[in-house]
Amino acid sequence: MKRLAALVIAFAVALPAAAQTKWDLPTAYPANNFHTENLQQFANDVDKATGGKLKIQLHPNASLFKAPEIKRAVQGGQVQVGEILLVNFENEDPLYGIDGVPFLAASYGEALKLYKAERRALDDKLGTQGMMLLCAVPWPPQGIYTNRTLNSAADMKGLKWRAYSPATSKIAELVSAQPVTVQAAEVSQALATGVIDSYMSSGATGYDSKTYEHLKHFYDTQAWLPKNAIIANRSAFNALDKPTQAALLKAAADAETRGWKASEEKTGWYLDQLRQKGMSIDKPSEQLTADLRKVGNVMLADWLRKAGADGKKIIDQYRALQ
Repeated sequence: MKRLAALVIAFAVALPAAAQTKWDLPTAYPANNFHTENLQQFANDVDKATGGKLKIQLHPNASLFKAPEIKRAVQGGQVQVGEILLVNFENEDPLYGIDGVPFLAASYGEALKLYKAERRALDDKLGTQGMMLLCAVPWPPQGIYTNRTLNSAADMKGLKWRAYSPATSKIAELVSAQPVTVQAAEVSQALATGVIDSYMSSGATGYDSKTYEHLKHFYDTQAWLPKNAIIANRSAFNALDKPTQAALLKAAADAETRGWKASEEKTGWYLDQLRQKGMSIDKPSEQLTADLRKVGNVMLADWLRKAGADGKKIIDQYRALQ
């Protein structure tokens, strides 16, 4: 009788655990980055909305998978959901690299219009790979970190340039810099060891990686706003019951709205922090801006050639929104 009672108690205790689903969410960025904080809020919102039925465990700072590995991990079902930087995957499909084209969309308003123009195509592309787009949030505008004085693109020749995407590698090629592949979690070490001496990114990355300890100039070129996307494995999503699916999609929509707002609001804060740490925040010269716009024009033409009719359709839709 005692044994039967123990079994009944054990079964009752096991029921909540059996009803609970756990998802892992890897990201490449540190816990105090605004993207990661937004993801944590997303996970908290899902937990609350589902009454603990779906738990999402966040794994920041490339602790579970490195940045280039996360998309494949979601696609293969190693994890159920993950955050990726879309431009990292342009070599896989040009669509992923559209928001890495310099000066195509160089403000939050333009970036939002570009996102609206490309959203359906992103959904479809991820769908063919067994995934779905939950939401996307931009980084602050991209500028150049260096110790050099840059009056024109000619002054960038020979820089050991951090390349984190095909687009940033292409920029290096076009300005005669030397591209070196370095992910966000490795920037600080790469600077400290001299592997790189320059790169193009947002104020957020410069602050997170303490770039101000190594480089003294940030040229605020505001060249583009690449997006991080939260993607989910479609089979994992389909396995959830309908109320849980609805709660997840609602939390993702809230995360997108909140993330765009936070990104724009924190742009100035990041630059202020860099300035307080001794970094010079420089307005690019007219010549440097003109040179970089030429680079952007070359890259847009190259992107359109690779993306074909589908790419032209997105650009046409984007232009129509302006």
